[in-house]
Amino acid sequence: MAATTLPSGEPASEDTSLYPIAVLIDELKNEDVQLRLNSIKKLSTIALALGVERTRVELIPFLTETIYDEDEVLLALAEQLGNFTSYVGGPDFAYTLLPPLESLATVEETVVRDKAVESLRQIAVLHSPTDLENHFVSLVIRLASGDWFTSRTSACAELRNFFRNLCQDDTPMVRRAAAGKLGEFAKVVELDSLKNDLIPMFSSLAQDEQDSVRLLAIEACVSIASLLTHEDVNDLVMPTLRLCTSDSSWRVRYMVADKFTELQKAVGPEITRIDLVPTFQSLLRDTEAEVRAAAANKVCDFCRNLCPPVASGALLNDPNATQTSNAVDSIIMTSILPVVKGLVADTNQHVKSALASVIMGLSPILGKQRTLDHLLPLFLTQLKDECPEVRLNIISNLDCVNEVIGIQRLSETLLPAIVELAEDPKWRVRLAIIEYMPLLASQLGVQFFDDKLNSLCMTWLTDHAIFGLFDIIIQMQINPGPNNYAFLHTLTCILSLNVNPLSWYQYNKHMYAIREAATLNLKKLVEKFGAEWAQTSVIPKVIVMARDPNYLHRMTFLFCINELAEVCGPEITAKTMLPTVLSMASDSVANVRFNVAKTLQKIGPIVAQSAAVKSQIKPVLDKLNTDTDVDVKYFAAEAMSIIACN
Repeated sequence: MAATTLPSGEPASEDTSLYPIAVLIDELKNEDVQLRLNSIKKLSTIALALGVERTRVELIPFLTETIYDEDEVLLALAEQLGNFTSYVGGPDFAYTLLPPLESLATVEETVVRDKAVESLRQIAVLHSPTDLENHFVSLVIRLASGDWFTSRTSACAELRNFFRNLCQDDTPMVRRAAAGKLGEFAKVVELDSLKNDLIPMFSSLAQDEQDSVRLLAIEACVSIASLLTHEDVNDLVMPTLRLCTSDSSWRVRYMVADKFTELQKAVGPEITRIDLVPTFQSLLRDTEAEVRAAAANKVCDFCRNLCPPVASGALLNDPNATQTSNAVDSIIMTSILPVVKGLVADTNQHVKSALASVIMGLSPILGKQRTLDHLLPLFLTQLKDECPEVRLNIISNLDCVNEVIGIQRLSETLLPAIVELAEDPKWRVRLAIIEYMPLLASQLGVQFFDDKLNSLCMTWLTDHAIFGLFDIIIQMQINPGPNNYAFLHTLTCILSLNVNPLSWYQYNKHMYAIREAATLNLKKLVEKFGAEWAQTSVIPKVIVMARDPNYLHRMTFLFCINELAEVCGPEITAKTMLPTVLSMASDSVANVRFNVAKTLQKIGPIVAQSAAVKSQIKPVLDKLNTDTDVDVKYFAAEAMSIIACN
């Protein structure tokens, strides 16, 4: 076995205090990548043990010489070195970290280069002016003039002396990196340099032959425009921005749409009204769905930004403010809203979904009457859209409309549409509304829910079941096979039902999905409104089903108890729900009896601390364990075993 050595080449005997450090250093050379990675992550431990001088003289040169490694090891090293200043003696010696980081900034893997550049920037602010000039500037010069594109790409994050050349580099990856840093560069240069040097670079990059470069120039446009006066923006930035908004590449137009409200704030209200409103209309009508979706997502913010912040009472005393407000109203009503109405019926569901996520926010901007006249018809259309995400986005933002038109008008307009969907013949539509109900309840509040929607939720528990035939199907516990299929076919013929019997089975599964979702819906509602609300508004209505002549309703009662017991807690469960469950142990239908056993298994642990387990639950399970039906006996025995364990 080879002797363990320190960076200086000295052998480390086992009795020296530096032996563990030497082991870590040896691991840096190990063939196992994981060992090398672990050692890199412990560099601070090694440095502390060596001391600042030996770290500078031995460890840092050693690391610089061993840069060639797996990308994940190099990434970890680049990250460690960014926080290593204190281990080399503080800011006065920060320059000693530059050699390994310079090497890392030239590797081929992008994430390693980016991390090395990030660490260089962390260290740069710690350098004195003299050290920056003597060490850091020369590093940037070497990176910017390197033969391989990776070094030139890393240089883009640093000094402006070479930025112009990098923006015109022959390699697209370099120009792309330069475009990505242009906005950040603009924030730290003098105004004259911005106008004379950076804006020509921006114009060049925005018209680059590569669309991946052009789209990054859009981000820079936001920073540049925010630094200039209105006149300079109009003269220096807008000509290039107009070209970008009609770019042949949809990716560039998408970036314009995605950054549109940021551009709007940067260029100011006057340029927005003259230039950006027509541009926004164009983006909303773009041929590419991705662009339309990005623009649709900005509709509310764009309209809100059109309205300048006005102090209380200013509109009454300032004619100019009133005039501006009227102009904004006119823009929204004549230029934006007509296009929005078209997007409601867009052929692409992502566009409709993006619009639905923000359109409700237009209500506070337009006010009560315009919301009623223009927006409500759009909301109703979207509530009935075939795309579930569109419906969910509308329901998720009802509170915006509620604040404007009031709960009464909301119940008169949108609520009937929601109820209509809840009774839709298509089971998937009903299922979707059930799943949205807890969200809708939280939007509207408990009082409104109890008055308008509580009964609807209870109706779902017995959703559209055609029980006569389904009783037989469930009791058979169907396995689609030749014998059962033939029996059902005969049965449907007898009943003169011109329906494929397997279709009946599929339909019943759908109805079960509705009832299952309805029971989960009750649980979520109780989680929102509390156990006391459940005790007065839900549990009494659920218990009524336990006495229903139809055994499916009685089973649904048990399914509800399975969900409600957990959220209602042991006291309400033992006092209100358990007695009814126990009374159903003598039900005439075996399916109900074995579901009683399953329910007792579910709620037994919840009421485990009460005397009900020994005095009431166990005797009933003992009785069910002697039932004539094998399924009842099986589930009773299983419940007894689970409860005994708990």
